[in-house]
Amino acid sequence: MSASEFLRPYQRYRGAVKPENLVFNANLQEFAYQVVYISSLESNGKITPEESYAQIKNLWKSLKQSKKHLRIGENPFSPDEDQAI
Repeated sequence: MSASEFLRPYQRYRGAVKPENLVFNANLQEFAYQVVYISSLESNGKITPEESYAQIKNLWKSLKQSKKHLRIGENPFSPDEDQAI
């Protein structure tokens, strides 16, 4: 195992295999890694709690934008719940 694999382990995706899901999963794993890194810096006194909060908030906004742009959770081809078939 290389140092990179040890420090940044990547888990396989096991959900519905669609390109947008794979991209979002990679973004989610990167978000999780960065949150751990930021919280470690804050815990060790390298950055302030305010700085860590602001950085994590920006990461969260970025992840939400990713979800929106990839249209995760949307299914444009399914019938509305109002319309019975």
